[in-house]
Amino acid sequence: MDQLTGMRVFVRVAELNSFSRAAEDLEIAQSTVTKTVAWLENRLGTRLINRNTRGLTLNEAGKLYYETCRAILRQIEEAEGLVRRHDAELDGTLRISTSVAFGEAVLGPMLLPFIAANPRLKVDLTCEDAYVDLIARGIDVALRMGRLTDSSLGGRYLGANPWVMVAAPAYFARAKPLTTPDDLTGHDCIVYSSVQGDAVWQMRSTDGRTHAASVRGCLRSNNLPTLLSATRSGLGVAILPRYVAQGAIEAGDLTECLPGYVLPDQELYAVFPSPKLVPRKVTALIRHLAPRLRGAWWQERDDNIRLFSGGINQIEPPVFNDASK
Repeated sequence: MDQLTGMRVFVRVAELNSFSRAAEDLEIAQSTVTKTVAWLENRLGTRLINRNTRGLTLNEAGKLYYETCRAILRQIEEAEGLVRRHDAELDGTLRISTSVAFGEAVLGPMLLPFIAANPRLKVDLTCEDAYVDLIARGIDVALRMGRLTDSSLGGRYLGANPWVMVAAPAYFARAKPLTTPDDLTGHDCIVYSSVQGDAVWQMRSTDGRTHAASVRGCLRSNNLPTLLSATRSGLGVAILPRYVAQGAIEAGDLTECLPGYVLPDQELYAVFPSPKLVPRKVTALIRHLAPRLRGAWWQERDDNIRLFSGGINQIEPPVFNDASK
């Protein structure tokens, strides 16, 4: 039996001077109250309550135990109240982790109205591309791309991060036409080296068939700004996250390639140290981000997001040579 529960039951019996009234107050069976008090007395090795036909009274040991239990329970209630008030007011510090590029272009701007709406809450945003141990680093929530591999973590799906194949008009002015995935073998391709199997680009046609193309080129890098700049300059064809390429597409600096073929998306998750007892500040952030990351969020033009102009490579990029995608 739980000792804390036993103490709560004993205190109510002492205060109401009745097993039956204590059972009614606690909404449990009278037999449970009787057994709980008997368990306490057996554990302590002494009687706490004298029982007779006229009722019950606390003996000396019972009075001492009652006063001590009442003080302990009051302290527990005060501690719980402090935590509830702390959680309800969204104060303290919310520690967030994500990749550099996503943090700069997407998450950072999206956080601004959340911070403004919660002035008592301090936000500590860490942007880095290495895998972060949430527990060891004291991170409350991380925004991550790709499949969740650690089943001990809690996670909430937020949306999809699409990728797009692009090239500059200047490149197509000198290169041969690109009409099918097979044509990629004759083109200069700019390769994102953080993608597993990066030399094989896989896509799906509108009829559902999967196509894989082996690519080669003069530039391979794990740095997204470098890839974006090289693609804009006309160096070749690249695969980039949609939010990275969207601004250049809309400005006319880049053109989408093979529009009849779809690249695999990444899943975007909010990840937290445990699936149980998630802090309210984390759930509040998720509620803030979820509607902003639905649909074509990379095309938004309000204060929630700005187009990519810098940052570096994504965490866990999609596996383009995975035939299951």
